[in-house]
Amino acid sequence: MTFNGWVQIALFVAVVLLLTRPLGGYLDNVMAGRRTLLSPVLVPVERGFYRLAGIDPAEEQSWWVYARAMIVFHIAGFVLLYLLLRLQDLLPLNPQGMAAVLPDLAGNTAISFLTNTNWQNYGGESTMSYLSQMAGLAVQNFLSAATGIALAVALVRGFARAEAKGIGNFWADLVRITLYVLLPLCILLTVFFVWQGVPQNLGGYVEATTLEGARQKIAQGPVASQLSIKMLGTNGGGFFNANSAHPYENPTALSNLVQMLAIFAIGAALTNVFGRAVGDERQGWAILSAMGVLFLAGVFVAYWAEAGGNPLVAALGVDTTAGNMEGKEVRFGAPLSALFAVITTAASCGAVNAMHDSFMPLGGMIPLINILLGEVVIGGVGAGLYGMLLFAILAIFLAGLMVGRTPEYVGKKIEAREVKFTMLAILCLPLAILGFASVATVVPAGLAGPPNAGPHGFSEILYAFTSAAGNNGSAFAGLAGNTLFYNATLAVAMMVGRFAVIIPMLAVAGTLAAKRKAAASVGTFPTHGALFVGLLVGAVLIVGGLTFLPALALGPIAEHFALLAGTLF
Repeated sequence: MTFNGWVQIALFVAVVLLLTRPLGGYLDNVMAGRRTLLSPVLVPVERGFYRLAGIDPAEEQSWWVYARAMIVFHIAGFVLLYLLLRLQDLLPLNPQGMAAVLPDLAGNTAISFLTNTNWQNYGGESTMSYLSQMAGLAVQNFLSAATGIALAVALVRGFARAEAKGIGNFWADLVRITLYVLLPLCILLTVFFVWQGVPQNLGGYVEATTLEGARQKIAQGPVASQLSIKMLGTNGGGFFNANSAHPYENPTALSNLVQMLAIFAIGAALTNVFGRAVGDERQGWAILSAMGVLFLAGVFVAYWAEAGGNPLVAALGVDTTAGNMEGKEVRFGAPLSALFAVITTAASCGAVNAMHDSFMPLGGMIPLINILLGEVVIGGVGAGLYGMLLFAILAIFLAGLMVGRTPEYVGKKIEAREVKFTMLAILCLPLAILGFASVATVVPAGLAGPPNAGPHGFSEILYAFTSAAGNNGSAFAGLAGNTLFYNATLAVAMMVGRFAVIIPMLAVAGTLAAKRKAAASVGTFPTHGALFVGLLVGAVLIVGGLTFLPALALGPIAEHFALLAGTLF
């Protein structure tokens, strides 16, 4: 590890902290319907959408009505995206003559982008037409990200309101987030990426002559616009198969930094939205601090593992002073590759600038752990906040058990109903991850996927279902996932990871909103200090450790010790 590497990591952390409060203030104003800098231009557009759809934005919805609207919206989105992929060979903006996407892959892809997972069992430049990329995948990038933010705000309202029957209006939330937040920021990012050298055109692919005299086809297209929302919305689906390791998706060191900042910006700012909503910004900073502790620990281990290099390669006389460079871009090196990997898996993004499958066993274990913990370290836009708030409910409940007192969090008593729904939301991920991974390790169709035997092959399978259920989308990319078995099982895992968490979470929001505010007393546990941060971090690690440590022991941990012993599987 080098001083320069740590300076780059520190710079990233500092900029994220500087962005958190101002962006949080803007998001808070947008979600409350207050006037913003963009209101003179966008308010007429917003009202026009409501009139066309027959929506009253002031109409409050109960948690169940809110959930029902969200589900209907997703069903419609699935049907439209699936049909677009199946019929893309008959539709315009297909200069390369891409064929129709096969049914199982189209279904997997449609579910993937609807759930903000963006798992890709295909190569974008060899499979998708420009129309599919823009009208299909990029549109769902916007809508799935807006949905995640809306759901987080709904839970925040549950904590902030008292004796209320509603938690907001899903349609109004969706419109405001898309119109006032995602679209303006993505326009700015798109212009920036074009300036950095990212293509944004509708032309055909270009043929070039290589230095050896061979002919090479160079893909291009409307890349910058999709790149912007893939990062800002923590979607992660790459226009190109190599994702952000491709020089057209990530051409410079500055573009790399901005992409990492875009992944974290909204998720970090939402913690400030929570603090503002409950009337105490310290509550938001406490949540962000817990996330920060887990994030920095992950960065340290991943960077240490990758900077150390591969001892088996070093034993062959190869210079490993640059660290483990297999699967990495030389221009990013070990520090920025490790940082990007931790960011993208902490934030449920899935974009990559290095191949996680080529990381050292412990280096690759950190991205895996980030997803296994529920991606509550910043997390996907919205999903990270409501995931961490569910863990906060659990942590407060555990604290109440210790002292024999009904626990309270930001003025709301945490009782049996909230704890039951919280546990349903938390435990659905292990069910999908471990259930499907165990099946895949014993049936022939599952064992046909990983190209490696032993612990690494198991890690590839475990990572796939972890990524799907965690709605992340990154992969140990050696796995051959474009089969009927993996397309089907991963699709189900994505739906469980999204909707089986959302429904009980919204139920918690509804029950909390209906409660009275409890006045703080001498017995109230303070939830804005270091003790609460430690308790929250402990709750996340204990639940994750008890659930997933045996699986990790069979995969990356076993591979690490085998590597130390000089054994190759």
